Amino acid sequence: MTALPHSAAELLSAAAVRSQSARVTDHVRAGRGHFELHEDKLDVCAEFVASTTRARYPDLDIPYHSRWRHFSAPGSTLQATYEHHEEALDERERARAGFDLIVPSVLLDAGAGAVWSYLPDGCDERIGRSEGLGLASLGMFLAGQFSSSDSMTTDASALTSLTEEQLNAGFQISDANPLLGVGGRLAMMQGLGRAILERPEVFPHQRPGDLVDHLVRDSPVRATAVLDVVLDVLAPIWPDRLEVEGVRLGDSWFYEPFGTGVDAIIPFHKLSQWLTYSLVETLERVGIDVDGVESLTGLPEYRNGGLLYETGVIGLRDPSLAVVAHQPGSPVIVEWRALTITLLDEIAGRVKTVLGRPEMLLAEILEGGTWAAGRALAYERDPLGTPPLTLESDGTVF
Repeated sequence: MTALPHSAAELLSAAAVRSQSARVTDHVRAGRGHFELHEDKLDVCAEFVASTTRARYPDLDIPYHSRWRHFSAPGSTLQATYEHHEEALDERERARAGFDLIVPSVLLDAGAGAVWSYLPDGCDERIGRSEGLGLASLGMFLAGQFSSSDSMTTDASALTSLTEEQLNAGFQISDANPLLGVGGRLAMMQGLGRAILERPEVFPHQRPGDLVDHLVRDSPVRATAVLDVVLDVLAPIWPDRLEVEGVRLGDSWFYEPFGTGVDAIIPFHKLSQWLTYSLVETLERVGIDVDGVESLTGLPEYRNGGLLYETGVIGLRDPSLAVVAHQPGSPVIVEWRALTITLLDEIAGRVKTVLGRPEMLLAEILEGGTWAAGRALAYERDPLGTPPLTLESDGTVF
């Protein structure tokens, strides 16, 4: 039986994400939720993920599912410009520069909506969704928009003074090219700046890159330690979220059938874990070892959750709920995300078997993988690639 959390602080971990999501999954499996669970379709889903993985990475040399996948586009010189900038830096400063780029980029990565797109210099086609958001944030970084000295760095002063006009210009936002949750994204950037200023012992130079030196004090670095630091230092930036026992819980939500106690709160920490995967890769790409990446969970967002829905692994008991707009804290969305956490682990085991690669990490399966398969199915159903359930986004969750 899963141990119940007794304090809010216990919810700030990947282990709590897994265990609390498993409780919701058991609730659904018992027939008491909004969803039905069809576990007989897990093998078909895993086969589709495996075939998608083979098509994307024929040699099965698969990188992590991280922000670094979203900085390239045919014709764009943005990634080459960043890599040229890196060449002049030593190993430790390359890691700091990577953190300076990755932290704001990931925090700006909640779903863009079906309409918004970005046109990088040199490209012939506009790029939407996560890739477009990644390129737009990289463009702002290279232009010095996150730096008070107009350099390719990020610092608290520039973040706290970032304006909506700057964000609109950097992301090419207009009435004809609207981006979901602009206000929420701006608030997170400004909140990131304030959070950095509040922790001089972690950020002595007032830049996200200071986290590198904070983390490498322990060797080897552990992925769970990266997540711990992310959840700690970024706690103040999440808007209007749960605070229990003086602990800011971020991407955590009450699940009504479980009551009103601490054990009724289901943590997901999606953006924090996405950031952690991306920071882990940032460290590893400069030769800093990180252990325990498998301790992190899958990402409970609408591509992975959509994969489960589109393949019939899960389905709504009341189909009309698919066309109703849901807030992130609604029981339907909490269930969907919890099922996604639990079932991604189930699918990962099957994908490893199908591909004959028992050593594959969940981060590689997500990249290979589940996220791309979910997106492909979404575009088969709808030319705009919308999620199968309607979400109300403030730019800080999905």
